[in-house]
Amino acid sequence: MTAAIETVSQWTSHGGTQGVYKHVSASCQCDMTFSAFVPPQAKSGPCPVLYYLSGLTCTHANVTEKGEFRAAAAKHGIIIVCPDTSPRGAEVPDEDVYFFGTGAGFYVDATESPYERHYNMASYVSDELPGIINSAFPANPDKQSIFGHSMGGHGALVTAMRNPGKYRSVSAFAPICNPSETEWGANAFSKYLGAGQSAWRAWDSLALIEDGGRLDEILVDQGEADEFLESGLRPWLLEEACKTAGIALTLRMQPGYDHSYYFISTFMADHIAWHAERLK
Repeated sequence: MTAAIETVSQWTSHGGTQGVYKHVSASCQCDMTFSAFVPPQAKSGPCPVLYYLSGLTCTHANVTEKGEFRAAAAKHGIIIVCPDTSPRGAEVPDEDVYFFGTGAGFYVDATESPYERHYNMASYVSDELPGIINSAFPANPDKQSIFGHSMGGHGALVTAMRNPGKYRSVSAFAPICNPSETEWGANAFSKYLGAGQSAWRAWDSLALIEDGGRLDEILVDQGEADEFLESGLRPWLLEEACKTAGIALTLRMQPGYDHSYYFISTFMADHIAWHAERLK
């Protein structure tokens, strides 16, 4: 059975409905919150769905309030769904650092204690949440795509590669391209997945490509003034991997832009239009 959802808040926007919703998650064993924008075209029939995965420290609210996606979503008739980045609650184990625990689920299914009960964001994003959306919203289950920012860009790439054929398209803003080789990713993976780095390969986009994972094409926007460009993102590694594997990657380096939502909101309409073409 699909979990019952509670409407937290709703607003009319661009002729459609922007809502925030809550439900008890079977995957994460706690309450989970997500936002969903339903465009005006949904009054005439089911619409494609585009899932947006947020980055470290974020909730659903960051992109919902600052991503400036509703005008483009209404223009193209696309439902935009924005989940949280991790389980939350008093019973959910956490650490007092920004790159692990609450706000930093890394879109994996944890295998290590005490995280394996709650930190199952991969299953939540790829299976449980789409089941809810397809059941409770005017969504077309055969037309869905995924994109994200930073940790969420990593999540979008990995989720699409681990679920071949499920998503019509995938794009990212400043993704963590090789998390196993960053402080953020190595710290999270060792605690969620164990010290053995062989288990990390299933959650690292570069390793997945090396091991045969494929996507038809990828769109990536990356700010050249991003403070995490060298230490955490390194899109040139993704470019090299895609070139070797024959994956069509469009990597757009954007002069002057950093890692913030000023950057994301600038190119959000481009990404939605790009996905819309592939969701037709």
